[in-house]
Amino acid sequence: MQLKVASQETLNSVGLLIMRIWIGGAMLLAHGWPKVATFSDRLQTFPDPLGIGSPTSLVAAILAEVGCALLIVIGLGTRLAAVPLLFTMLMAAFVIHGDDPWSKKEFALLYAVPCLMFIITGPGRFSLDRILFKK
Repeated sequence: MQLKVASQETLNSVGLLIMRIWIGGAMLLAHGWPKVATFSDRLQTFPDPLGIGSPTSLVAAILAEVGCALLIVIGLGTRLAAVPLLFTMLMAAFVIHGDDPWSKKEFALLYAVPCLMFIITGPGRFSLDRILFKK
């Protein structure tokens, strides 16, 4: 009996799938959804690092942390969806928490780095991008 070993491409794609589900799901459930659930409470007090107003900043954060996170989980437009999330996490790390100790910045950067990775690598084989666009 011969044991068939998965190819390196398959293993890489499984790793990307796991990372997409974990990072996208965690961002959606731990950060995006709570913002949606407390939307009216946060509307006037949400940080406004770009000077576009608290309501607009909150909506932009929700679009990134819910919409883009969901797109990353399912692997649809993954590279593009990772850009707003990367931007949001960099703003959180270096602007919102700019004067805070490293431990406050580190959390946002732990989300930022996988987003950068998705921009570079794409979603892998097990994604809607691959199914729909045969990339």
